[in-house]
Amino acid sequence: MPHGTTPRETRVRRATVAEADVLARLLHDFNTEFGSPTPGPAVLADRLRRMLPTDRTRAWLVTGPPTTPTTPTTPTPEPGATAAGLALVTRRANVWSDHPVDLLDELYVVPALRSGGLGSLLIRAVLDDARAADVAWVEVPVDAPDRDARRFYRRHGFLETQPETGEPELVLSQHL
Repeated sequence: MPHGTTPRETRVRRATVAEADVLARLLHDFNTEFGSPTPGPAVLADRLRRMLPTDRTRAWLVTGPPTTPTTPTTPTPEPGATAAGLALVTRRANVWSDHPVDLLDELYVVPALRSGGLGSLLIRAVLDDARAADVAWVEVPVDAPDRDARRFYRRHGFLETQPETGEPELVLSQHL
């Protein structure tokens, strides 16, 4: 399959606790690809097994047919399908709304399948779930120099400025 094409058998669905190893491998590959630290797939899988059963953590998995090109380490999430990407969301209460707020912690598509619409399928699943749960808004942290990610999220309705003021919106963090 050529780079950037979406297989017809592509499927996006809510991931289960049983797929923690698949999700962990994808998260590990994501961080490794961009030179970010990772505790490794085993630690990530253990954390996901604790987090996914709660109402606060949600994950989506996009899969394709067995012929889908993948990285050599990408596991198979179900018979006849190949893990192609994921979205991971944390839901929380917020003082500014009576409704919860979602944070899109990660959205990843394996490199060989990018530019084929899989990321759009994932973000739509995240947004549809948020709307169904009456979530007030969805936040996504993006590295300022990552123009491709910023363009992707803008295309899906995310704003880089405060709608009320037009001022740039930034999320600052401090790792402890």
